[in-house]
Order: sequence, then structure tokens, then C-alpha cells
Amino acid sequence: MKPSNPSPRTAAVIVAAGQGLRAGQPLPKQFAPWRGKPVVRHSAEALALAGIAPIVVAIPDGGQDLAGAALAGVPGVRFVTGGTSRQESVRNALESLVPDAPVQVLIHDAARPGLGQNVIDRLVAALEVLPGAIPVLPVVDSLAEARGDVMGAPARREALRRVQTPQAFRFADILAAHRAWQGSSEAGDDAQVAQAAGLAVGLVEGDEKLHKLTFAEDFAAQAAPIRVGMGYDVHRLADGEELWLCGVRIDHPRGLAGHSDADVAIHALVDAMLGAICAGDIGSHFPPSDPQWKGASSDRFLAHAVTLVNEAGYRIGNVDLTIVCEAPRIGPHREAMRTRLAELLGTDIAAVSVKATTTERLGFTGRGEGIAAQAVATLLAQ
Repeated sequence: MKPSNPSPRTAAVIVAAGQGLRAGQPLPKQFAPWRGKPVVRHSAEALALAGIAPIVVAIPDGGQDLAGAALAGVPGVRFVTGGTSRQESVRNALESLVPDAPVQVLIHDAARPGLGQNVIDRLVAALEVLPGAIPVLPVVDSLAEARGDVMGAPARREALRRVQTPQAFRFADILAAHRAWQGSSEAGDDAQVAQAAGLAVGLVEGDEKLHKLTFAEDFAAQAAPIRVGMGYDVHRLADGEELWLCGVRIDHPRGLAGHSDADVAIHALVDAMLGAICAGDIGSHFPPSDPQWKGASSDRFLAHAVTLVNEAGYRIGNVDLTIVCEAPRIGPHREAMRTRLAELLGTDIAAVSVKATTTERLGFTGRGEGIAAQAVATLLAQ
């Protein structure tokens, strides 16, 4: 998948210099495994995929080996030793970026691994009009002040927000704010440092997946590192229809009939992906009774499945598709099909297999009455 590259001069800081003792892991939580890879690697890969570089990771004193193993191969990453507080760690990282002269910087906590492109895009867009922006979520529970073990005055949740990271700033502004910081206590986040310097900080929509890993339970309730789903679909061949397979239009005397474009191969693949994340089947998301899907391109169904897979915390590992028909011959179109599916899935073509077989003229496919397809999708935890 190509990076979106929000700006050729956007840098990032990942704060990973703490010890994370409450998480109950045998090593600092930012380097502990979570969903198949070290915690810090999730956000570093997300930032790199967005085209952000350099990515400065503030690490504990003596943590070079742990950090190097956790982030090996992630482009644009370099390390700086953190300080005795979060604010000192961020300042050390910002100072190390001065020679790079970035225009803007995203500052992110390693303990929030669920970073998506949507949040990055909203933050970068907000910097076009404000010197700073942070992702927030609404407070849905009732709140009250605590006076010991007795309830005090209620708090107005409508005026409160849950603050997340990354927090985005114009680089020169946030560097100056950290240099000027003279708070009597440690800054909880960089927005507090910015506000103390008189900077306006905008609010953008956050993401529930950006929750902070804090306790041992956060690591115990991990998603399976690998999930597998299978899909199967059939469509009949009919006169006067176009033939679409794997998103490629094929010249043939007859095409597949269905409510949409009847791309039987993509339909099987969508069901495999939905099955892997236990999200129903294609009919539950795009019912044939709904007129809006009449003649719709199956590309849209596959894009929806990809979004759901990502939201569930997974990415495509590989897909294996078998098309069952007597005609047309699939071989001449195989590479075009693999290329198109790789584009739609946002993955490398090496992860896409397309095969074909016949039923030796047995059954409805053998009689040329229709085409069937079977797909297997393997998903990997992000």
C-alpha cells in the first residue's frame, strides 16, 4: 500500500521511554508483544505507512537493544534517550529534530498502538488553520467529583472530552513551548505544554481503537494473531450479461447474472474476509433486496470488507482464490486478476493467489450453466 505522505516535512515523535510496570509484563510494555508484534512497532509502522519521516523514538536509558529489535526494518526510525519525565523525553526528541527542520510534528504515546490513517489525516488537516490539534472522544458515562468515599458535585460530561494521542503541532511552536515550560508539576501531555505557551489547540475526532494499554488485562485480552475465513459463491451464466471476475472484465458470449455485477470471485473473497472476523456474510452487508446495489461494482463490496478487517485490528496476510468453470479459460487473465485484487486489497501481489479448475464436465459448472468460486483469506493482527 502506498503511503499517503501528508507532508514531505512532517516528522513524528513516539514516547517510549517509560517502564510500564502496571502492565505486568516481563519487559517495558512498549516493547512487549501485543497482537503479534511489539507494542511500539504498531504505531511506528502506521506513521511510516503515512509517509511520515523521520520518526524519533524516545527510549529508556540502556534500551537501545530492545528498541532496535522491536523496530527493525521500520523506515525512518531513529532513537533518542528519554528523560526522567514524559515532558523531558518529548523535549529531547524535539531537540534532535532541529537539524531536520520539519514544518509539523506528531507526538504519540507508544502505549496507544491502534493508530489509524483516519486520525493522522484529521490532525494534519487541522494544522492548516491552528498551531496544534489533538484527537478526542466524548465522555459517555455520568461523572461526579469524589470527596473521599462520598459523592461530591456532579460534572457536566457534555463539556468534557477524553484526550488521546498523537497530538499534532507546528514544529517551531511546540519546540518553543517545551523550551519555555516551567510548570510546577509534570505536564500530562503536550497539549498542556502548548496551552501554557498560549497556543490554540484544536479538537478533532479520535478513535476508540487508540485506547491506552495500561494493565495486564489489556495484554491478556489480545486478538488472535492469525485468523482464517472461507468463502464460496455461485452465479449462473446468462445471455446479455457482462462477465466480471476478480474485478476484471472478460470478453465472453455470456456473463454472470446477479443483483450486482455478479463477480462471483470477489463475492467469495468478501465472504472469506468477513468470515475471518466473524462479521456475517456479503448478503447481510449488501442485501440483494436493496435496489441501491442493483448493478453495483463488486469492488465496493471488497473495499467495505477491507475496512472492516482493518477496524477489527487485522490486515491481509494472503488470499487464495479458486474459480470453477469450463469456460472461459482463466489462465490468460490470471495476472491481471491478481494485480487488480492486490490493488483493491491494498496488499502486495505476492499475497494474492488466483487458480482455476474444472469439474470434468460434471454438475452445473461442467454443463456451462454457471461459475463457482471458493476463497480462503488469512488475516494477521496489526
